[in-house]
Amino acid sequence: MVIPTAGFCSQFLRRTAAFSAPLRVFRTPWTRQPGLPAAAARSIHVDSPPVVPTLTTSYVHGTSSTALLHDTVAEALQKSVERWPDREAMAFLQDGVRKTYAEFQQDVDRAAAGLLALGLKKGDRLGMWGPNTYEWILFQFATAKAGIIQVSVNPAYQQMEVEYALQKVGCQAIVCPTEFKTQKYCNMLKKICSEIESSSPGDIKSARLPELRSVILLDSRQPGMFHFDDVMQAGDSRHAKQLQDLQKKLSFDDPINIQFTSGTTGAPKGATLSHHNIINNAYFVGKRVGYTWKPHTRVCVPVPLYHCFGSVGGGIAMAVHGLSLVFPSAGYNGKANLDAMQSERCTYIYGTPTMYVDMLNQPDLAKYDLSSVEGGLMAGSPCPAELVKKVVLQMGIKELTIGYGTTENSPVTFLGCPLDNMERKCETVGYIVDHVEAKIVNPTTGQIMPLGMKGEIMVRGYCVMLEYWSERAKTEECISKDGWYRTGDIGSLDAYGYCKIDGRIKDMIIRGGENIYPAEIEQFLHMHPKVKEAQVVGVKDPRMGEEVCACIKLVDGQECTAEEIRAYCKGQIAHFKIPRYILFLTSFPLTVTGKIQKQKLREEAEKQLN
Repeated sequence: MVIPTAGFCSQFLRRTAAFSAPLRVFRTPWTRQPGLPAAAARSIHVDSPPVVPTLTTSYVHGTSSTALLHDTVAEALQKSVERWPDREAMAFLQDGVRKTYAEFQQDVDRAAAGLLALGLKKGDRLGMWGPNTYEWILFQFATAKAGIIQVSVNPAYQQMEVEYALQKVGCQAIVCPTEFKTQKYCNMLKKICSEIESSSPGDIKSARLPELRSVILLDSRQPGMFHFDDVMQAGDSRHAKQLQDLQKKLSFDDPINIQFTSGTTGAPKGATLSHHNIINNAYFVGKRVGYTWKPHTRVCVPVPLYHCFGSVGGGIAMAVHGLSLVFPSAGYNGKANLDAMQSERCTYIYGTPTMYVDMLNQPDLAKYDLSSVEGGLMAGSPCPAELVKKVVLQMGIKELTIGYGTTENSPVTFLGCPLDNMERKCETVGYIVDHVEAKIVNPTTGQIMPLGMKGEIMVRGYCVMLEYWSERAKTEECISKDGWYRTGDIGSLDAYGYCKIDGRIKDMIIRGGENIYPAEIEQFLHMHPKVKEAQVVGVKDPRMGEEVCACIKLVDGQECTAEEIRAYCKGQIAHFKIPRYILFLTSFPLTVTGKIQKQKLREEAEKQLN
């Protein structure tokens, strides 16, 4: 058992150095051969945080004492059920649903047998479309056990978007509530498939969605559609036997989940992930933050299940590590998160930077008892240094860990250590995770950059997705023949293997030939006492090509002018990085996961600026 602390590393190094004299006789000096790189300069042993600066170039391999897991999702859950049958697996506070591991396993088996009874088979696709409810996580595990590929559909999708997604991957079934808030799921499906109401449940024949056969509603009965209860009661002993026999035919390399990328620069693509991808990512991320040695972790999960952060960091990590998950609300609610952490005595919290901003800005934050919360994970978009400091100091979450990844990488590839110093928490996204390689390359030539220099981050290893579903050309564009995934992110590595993110290649502003990275300016603007959030985009300019535009949300009750912001920048950052345009906004366009939609923000800025 390895406890990931810097103290452990120091102790380990001292012991290693303390070989007795007789043993040193057997140590043969090794001389590097000309042209051969030293292994120590290429890899980092990541069982504990790196304390020696060993890298000499912008390539790193995370070596580990722990082997990769070879379980399917169902096998991972079964092991935790046997170990902790009476432990609470999850609590959905808004709906009042609580399940132990044993109860959850029974529901999973019933739901999986029910799906087989409906005629679904291994390799079929089932869309899950809705907010964070018990049924979402139930079908995540039921589909995995039945060998059905779960398609995570963004709950904010409108009619045209959901039609595209279901058509793209050929969903045979879709599960959703009748409606949620302003989203009329059932009505949208009826508009896409007018044939539903005249069909028998399970026998839909739609011109626009030719592969769709079944719609499963969670909370009402409608013509041509199954109710959730129908699925739970459909399986009999034959289907239970069929499910049991099926387990021998499932492979951990089978595709099991399709996650749609955000699609902010084009049509969404279906990143296809295997059991192997997500089981191992959930395991090694959990190992890094201490799930493998802490006695019982209760995680507050406000991030959406439809996204990798929620489904892998939440659902799959629960199955692998025996966590208890606490879901504060079906839709995101900053106050509900604080209520949940206090009432449920959560020990850990997940969130995107925007979610942490919302919690920090709750007017009665100080009255909450968050003393049980030891650590948290912040990921999903760039994490401003000032925000990280506030979470640690104001919320008291001392073991806050910063992570980086992409949906296509299952998702986490770099992750800090809970006990990293404030500088590393604020300025980096941590070091490479176990069994993963990364390199920083010149985006044009593909050559590995010198240490500390910026370039495109590329990743290789077990975490890389299988493909973009039925898009061979797009898959080959982003995964090279030798297995490297092109992230499209700009970053750099230091000698310890810690990674700094400088933004997206597509977000980079080119002003009169100067490359400007928005993240750098955003970090600086966040230090202004009146600035609550800052986002920097490039807007078209006839002379310079692009100009820098800062979109700023002010701290509640504060007033500020563009001149004041420019004066703050003068002499602190290079003149060409000082925003030409400054807009004060009350909100930013967000995806359902809380990420800033920079393309939409850019369009809004250009519209305001004419």
